[in-house]
Amino acid sequence: MDEAQKSRLFELADLIAAVGRQIHASKEGVVKESWSALDIAVMRFIDRNPGTSAGAAADATQQISSNFSRALRNLERKGFVHREADQEDARRVRLYPTARAQENLRRLHDIWSDLLDGVVSDEDEVDAMIGTLRRMETKLAEKARKWRDSPESGPQRA
Repeated sequence: MDEAQKSRLFELADLIAAVGRQIHASKEGVVKESWSALDIAVMRFIDRNPGTSAGAAADATQQISSNFSRALRNLERKGFVHREADQEDARRVRLYPTARAQENLRRLHDIWSDLLDGVVSDEDEVDAMIGTLRRMETKLAEKARKWRDSPESGPQRA
């Protein structure tokens, strides 16, 4: 990869992070609970995958089990997640969002939709961005899995 491409990709990542910070900050003062980045990642996965196992959620959020367990206990204590025994194998536990989590998600839906209203209004542009960001999320998750499975091929860190 040449230096110009490295610079473009860095700027892309920097802008995504900056937009993410703006979006994350918009909920302060409106959503009563404080959420860590890990809480958000775990809750997002459980919301999108009700009935998931803790192992699948930990893997999807790229967390070691102790960090994931701490976040899960925190979300349970706050009343956002509940566990149910698997009906086919009582030794397994399934994770579900609570009604309180659904209400919180509805509030975020309203806040973030209002925030972006008028910022990007062309439907085709919104759809294109959604498609691009979904592909990026999928490919980044695939890369992360490969790096976890083969530590010597992980990203170079300074």
